[in-house]
Amino acid sequence: MKTIKFRSHLIPLILSGKKNSTWRLFDDKNLSLNDEFEIQEWETGKNFGKAVIIKVEEKKLKDLQDSDFEGHEKYESEEKMYETYRKYYGEKVNPDTIVKMIDFELIK
Repeated sequence: MKTIKFRSHLIPLILSGKKNSTWRLFDDKNLSLNDEFEIQEWETGKNFGKAVIIKVEEKKLKDLQDSDFEGHEKYESEEKMYETYRKYYGEKVNPDTIVKMIDFELIK
């Protein structure tokens, strides 16, 4: 089964249902509609539950709209967003980078 790792501060938001979207750059897992995955804490590797992907959309970072942030954490500014993703993915992140927006729901 596929796993998607989340930083520890996001786990309570996911489990409460406030966060039901994740964005991935350079998807090396080929995450697709209807995939089930383990929700894993990035720092510890501990599994916190399972979810299923219910929607997948791709677009360039520079083309994101306010509506794309529904179910996803918001950033203070566009620069903070780029700074965050460069921390995770390196300096290759730029406005033309494709982001895979993944909506999911928890499996009870």
